[in-house]
Amino acid sequence: MFTMSALEFSLEQRIALFAATILWYLMILVGNFTLIIVVITDKHLHEPMYVFVCDLCVNSIYGTAGFFPKFFVDLFSPRVISYAGCMLQGYVIHSSTCCDFSILALMAYDRYVAICQPLSYHSVMTKQKVSVFVFFSWLLPLTLMFMNTATLLGTALCGSHINRLYCVNWMVFRLTCSPPIANVAVSYFNMLFYFGHAIFIVWTYIYMIRTCKLSRENMGKFIHTCLPHLVCLGTFSFTVLLDLLYIRFGSATISQNLNNFMAIENLLIPPLINPLVYGFQLTKLRAKILNLLKIKTKEAKIKSATGYRKD
Repeated sequence: MFTMSALEFSLEQRIALFAATILWYLMILVGNFTLIIVVITDKHLHEPMYVFVCDLCVNSIYGTAGFFPKFFVDLFSPRVISYAGCMLQGYVIHSSTCCDFSILALMAYDRYVAICQPLSYHSVMTKQKVSVFVFFSWLLPLTLMFMNTATLLGTALCGSHINRLYCVNWMVFRLTCSPPIANVAVSYFNMLFYFGHAIFIVWTYIYMIRTCKLSRENMGKFIHTCLPHLVCLGTFSFTVLLDLLYIRFGSATISQNLNNFMAIENLLIPPLINPLVYGFQLTKLRAKILNLLKIKTKEAKIKSATGYRKD
């Protein structure tokens, strides 16, 4: 069993934190499920950009499921987790983060083709190719993080305390008596692989900006379709980099509560920001969601009116 970082709160504060956190988690679920249902049910939204948005929402639900349910239990019970549970939780959260990056890279490529090669867009981004892209956006992160986690299994540990609200492979790695070379090699490979993602995204935006400078129409298209991606990419990159830098170079003198918040900000902010940004910014999605809300409002009014007449 591992022990995890403590929550320095009274019972009343824990209850308030539970209420606030579960409300936040419900907003994440409602926002992401709404976009998923809207994209799946509307055939007009079966386009690459909306498919990738739907994929991003599915991944947000997957990643947050690795943290929030366990956190709700930990608020009112001893903060311990089994070795197997720790490995599973770390795998889910790590793989979700990597999936996010892969999907954001695909979205950057989709925008690059749409803006820089508009005439060949439909021949490049076919349904078959999009399906393959989505498949590999999950397969590669899940496989790479499985290799990372597998190289830690069975290693001798010289400690059992994880100073974090949830398990991460780096914390388990630091508890090993002798660091496994295989894990070091896989970790560096993963970092290089996703550094390649970052270079690819920068490259696509350089070419898009160069192309859009030549045309006002293209610049308007760039702002309309790329702004949501830039906001989500910026939010994701900032929160993940902040977490990575803190986990490796953070000071031991800061308060435990701040330490806990720094650990979970990447699980709180991007999963809620993504559906809000895309839901409000992309015209077709916004129109579909507003239409659904109008229909439900009308149905509620009709039901209340018919109920009143019956009375």
